[in-house]
Formats: sequence, C-alpha cells, structure tokens
Amino acid sequence: MAHIVIDESELLEKAIKRFKRMVEKEGIIREFKKREYYEKPSTILNRKKKANARKLMKKTRKGRADY
Repeated sequence: MAHIVIDESELLEKAIKRFKRMVEKEGIIREFKKREYYEKPSTILNRKKKANARKLMKKTRKGRADY
C-alpha cells in the first residue's frame, strides 16, 4: 500500500503529486479498475490469448521489416 510522509515545510500540492506518482507506479488504480466488475475465467483466458496473438503478430511483422 502506498503511503507518504509529509514534512512541515512541504507544500500539500507537492505531496499530492508525489502520492499520485507512487500510486500510478504501483498500479493500484489499474488493479482497481480491473477488479471493478466480475469477469468470468473464460473471458480472462480469451483476453489473454488475444493479447498474446497480437504480440506475436507484431513481433513477426517487425521481423519481416528487417529483410
């Protein structure tokens, strides 16, 4: 879990920016949005398969461009 320590002399806006960066870096918001609704296991599997297929297609297209 992300947490920051604020000094007496630190501006609140600066501390908020630091907190936002930390939350984004840890992927907390992304994880929350992903878990916001229930997703069936078969849907998760299909999404992962499609993502792997796209990655493979992109990799093969890059390989052909070198010739």
